Amino acid sequence: MQNVEQVRFNMIEQQIRPCEVLDGKVLDLLHHVRRENFVPEGKKEMAFMDMEIPLGYGVSMWQPKLEARALQELRLNGGDKVLEVGTGSGYLTALLSSLAGSVTSVEIVPELSEMAKAHLQPLHRDNITLEVGDAAQGWSHGESYDAIVLTGSTPVLPESFKASLKVGGRLFAVVGDAPMMVAKLITRVSTDTFETVNIMETSIAPLQNAAQPKRFVF
Repeated sequence: MQNVEQVRFNMIEQQIRPCEVLDGKVLDLLHHVRRENFVPEGKKEMAFMDMEIPLGYGVSMWQPKLEARALQELRLNGGDKVLEVGTGSGYLTALLSSLAGSVTSVEIVPELSEMAKAHLQPLHRDNITLEVGDAAQGWSHGESYDAIVLTGSTPVLPESFKASLKVGGRLFAVVGDAPMMVAKLITRVSTDTFETVNIMETSIAPLQNAAQPKRFVF
């Protein structure tokens, strides 16, 4: 790939900043965590394009601007405990673990979890736990989190995710059915109060076994 740093700079300036990502900490991180190292072989030239990158198994890497926007909205700090549902390539896991205290990332496809593990190994992060399992409708095991991010969409958002947030915790989720989905940030303001902000319209593949609304059958 010709002049990788120039292409990376262009991605940040032409795709990510225009998507209202202005947090210096996030922008700096995008320069240092090398996205091209998380892209499947044979697709390296797509690493900085404004598009999803197929990983197989019906899963894709998000567009760079969605990754960056999620990272900005979650407002992570070094003490935060994060749950990621859908490890995918491991790139968002790497970004999250750069800003948070610890990240538990759950992937339903064992082969993808192994791929992510291989991608993450060179970073020598000791604050990442990779799990294999179905977390589409929750993964608390009695734990609560400062931040949760779902990397696949869900037609309806299971209450279990909100229940797994600590007070002050943030949840980033893409909710709805194709083609009309909304990326939402849900904050647990108090034990019984949640605040929801619609961040942007987007459309991404659903989580396997995502919760479905009750649909009328005539």
